[in-house]
Amino acid sequence: MTIEEEVIKIQKKLNKISANGAGQDGALDLLKTLQDLPVNLDILTKTRIGMTVNTLRKSSSDEEVISLSKSLIKSWKKFLTGNNKESTPSCPSKSKESDDVKEAELKKKDEERDKKQPVSFPPSNTTDSVRLKSRELLANALRQGKTEEDLEGLASPEELADELEEAIFNEFKNTDSKYKNRVRSRIANLKDPKNPSLKNNFLSGAIQPSKLAIMTADEMASDEMKNLRNRFVKESIDDAQLATVQGTTTDLLKCGKCKQKNCTYTQVQTRSADEPMTTFVLCNHCGNRWKFC
Repeated sequence: MTIEEEVIKIQKKLNKISANGAGQDGALDLLKTLQDLPVNLDILTKTRIGMTVNTLRKSSSDEEVISLSKSLIKSWKKFLTGNNKESTPSCPSKSKESDDVKEAELKKKDEERDKKQPVSFPPSNTTDSVRLKSRELLANALRQGKTEEDLEGLASPEELADELEEAIFNEFKNTDSKYKNRVRSRIANLKDPKNPSLKNNFLSGAIQPSKLAIMTADEMASDEMKNLRNRFVKESIDDAQLATVQGTTTDLLKCGKCKQKNCTYTQVQTRSADEPMTTFVLCNHCGNRWKFC
């Protein structure tokens, strides 16, 4: 079994413990095994084991598990930011005491830099200005509302944004209007304060970049919006009026003008196929009309 396969095997067990609240003794043993493995940058990037360990740290109440998780994350973070540098030979003319002082100062500077800088990953693989701007906007959408502590131990928003943009670009092979619309829809959904689960699932690795790149508006929607849309569809099917001019009567919507819940709605596909249909609503009480997206 390769190191990567062993890490993935441990990762699956840790995910199960985090999800089901299983015994923390098992988690501690797995973390100790993980600590002994020669994990490198390639394995960290491919498996995202850092996300798994950080999720376990947040969900655990065992001090040993939390402490060892923090230790692993810290060691990997230093590795990723390139802090494992070879020591430089000391100058024979310098005293040992002077060398010790300089070494302490350098260590302190490294620690301060670790606190300020997020985890960095391999540089961007494109120089196209449109693609670079798209990646910047996607990364900003992922960082919005998140602190550095929230992102600790996870792949950086910049890396995830790069992978997401790459997946979108690979589908269209250019940066035309379809590409831009796809990027805009991802940004809007990731920034939606009413749908935090989409961003959290993406940051934690539950949703892969290749999957988010092709998800429809319905798939990205919050649970509340999905339930509301399902009820709309059910009403439409029951009344057999979805495609009629009359529309479908519902009490799920309240008129902003007269505050009554006596409305009729119709749904029309006015935008691209990966966007939701536009819902036109008519208040049967006062005649007020509006759009519901």
